[in-house]
Amino acid sequence: MTHIYQQIKNILLYNNEPLLFTQLFFWFFLLIVLFFYSFFYKPKDNRTKWKISFLLLVSFYFYYKTSGIFIILLWYVIIFDFYIGKLLANSKKTSSKKLFLAISIINSLLLLAYFKYSQFLVENINQLFHTNFTYVNYFSVFTNQFFSSHFDIDKLIFPVGISFFLFQTMSYVIDIYQNKIKPLNALIDYGFYVSFFPHLVAGPIVKAHDFIHQIQMPYQLSVSEFKEAWWLIIKGLSKKIIADYLAIQMVDKIFDNPNYFTSYENCLATIAYSYQVYADFSGYTDIAIGIALLFGYRLKKNFNYPYKAQSPSEFWQRWHISLSSWLKEYLYIPLGGNRSITWASYLVLLIISLFLILLFANTTTLYIVTTVFILFFILSKLIPSFQKFFERDINIMVTMLLGGLWHGSSWLFVIWGGLNGMAVIIHKHWERISPLKNTQNKITQFSLMFTTLLFISFTRIFFRSDSIENAQKMIEKIFSPWNIRYIPAINYHYQQTLSILLLMYILHWLPNKWKSQIQNAIYKIPAPALVFLTCIIILCLYQLMSAKSKPFIYFQF
Repeated sequence: MTHIYQQIKNILLYNNEPLLFTQLFFWFFLLIVLFFYSFFYKPKDNRTKWKISFLLLVSFYFYYKTSGIFIILLWYVIIFDFYIGKLLANSKKTSSKKLFLAISIINSLLLLAYFKYSQFLVENINQLFHTNFTYVNYFSVFTNQFFSSHFDIDKLIFPVGISFFLFQTMSYVIDIYQNKIKPLNALIDYGFYVSFFPHLVAGPIVKAHDFIHQIQMPYQLSVSEFKEAWWLIIKGLSKKIIADYLAIQMVDKIFDNPNYFTSYENCLATIAYSYQVYADFSGYTDIAIGIALLFGYRLKKNFNYPYKAQSPSEFWQRWHISLSSWLKEYLYIPLGGNRSITWASYLVLLIISLFLILLFANTTTLYIVTTVFILFFILSKLIPSFQKFFERDINIMVTMLLGGLWHGSSWLFVIWGGLNGMAVIIHKHWERISPLKNTQNKITQFSLMFTTLLFISFTRIFFRSDSIENAQKMIEKIFSPWNIRYIPAINYHYQQTLSILLLMYILHWLPNKWKSQIQNAIYKIPAPALVFLTCIIILCLYQLMSAKSKPFIYFQF
């Protein structure tokens, strides 16, 4: 009996591990949820209230199993912004609307800053000013005292998915302020919008005006949509297993100890990591979109074959589309976009400059950045044509730097965002004079695509490395002289890994027309044959699976 009790306890309670889409437990959980869901949606009478209430409870349980006591934070965010949205919508004065909007955004940003960046700031301030401030996680103190948790109070404990659900709450309040939507009447409806479990912990980020109109819609799922959901789930699981395989066989060991491997191996690892992070993250969102579709909800596509991009600008139109579009709609355009620069842009630049001081622990960098900025600012005032591009470039750089910082409290993410920002700016200027613009030459197109892949892979050294020192070691290793005599032996050693990696890139680069034809052919397969095909795919994937599935990379964000 004791053993049975312990098993039930492990199933029902949080056990310090996130609930993963790749775990068998999750799929039993999903089957049970779908079974009971069939009693709630009832297409004929459309019991929306019961349907939403059921899915809300399921989503809360999912988040509890993934992040434990941090469900308190999720509840707080839902209640706070629901009523702020009400107050904002009912306000008659513009000043009152702005006040409630500011309260909501400040609340969200303070939560984000506290849980993601507070320890980072304390450590860097101590380093710069030789102070001895002690970091205390007061959320851990609170939960330890009132909920008998056992968190270390001097360490940053990160709530899974906080960046995703806070961006969704900000979207809701901003959309109300901009009159894009009306506030939801019921707290359970808003709670469902924020916490719907397929996209809750790793996206895609759902904007309010794209989703809340679906909440009261009757349940609909055609046979073709069911097969589309099946295809997305199978494709997502396949990507995740391949991502884990690449990580275990090559990426992790080389990134963790770059000096122990050759220049060629370091180069291979960066290209392999580019596919790993794509397969891991797009795999999660494919599964999330597929599961949401089974429940009758349509989430937008989050990736559009990003390694087909022929420039950094195009890459960011294809990669993590929900974040890129969120930043464009709620940050880049309000900052002035392509038109002008606002005081907010200067404020963010000032904050970034202060961050640069912390990064290098001296003021030299600040002097250089300030001098260059003042020079460009003067030129923009003297030359009107230059002003337009200068202000646009500032807004691009601010957006990309903040996009990098969104990923976590590390200067590596800031550097990664800055490199991508510079690349986008340079490409924007090059595009105006490029003789290769809109070229139809296949060789030229592939060259541009491959060059973009190499650049993106290079920037991912900063994204993946656990320290600036490790990133520096890897870059030095890659650009040190190559001993080509060892390349055949290295290729032979990694032959299975490289074969899978090459195959994945080839499949990624296939024309969209071919992929659509394959997909349509799969949709025509009868249901019994589809079950058989699923078993075959699972058996093949099982050969690549590791003993324990790795958490999704974007869980840490």
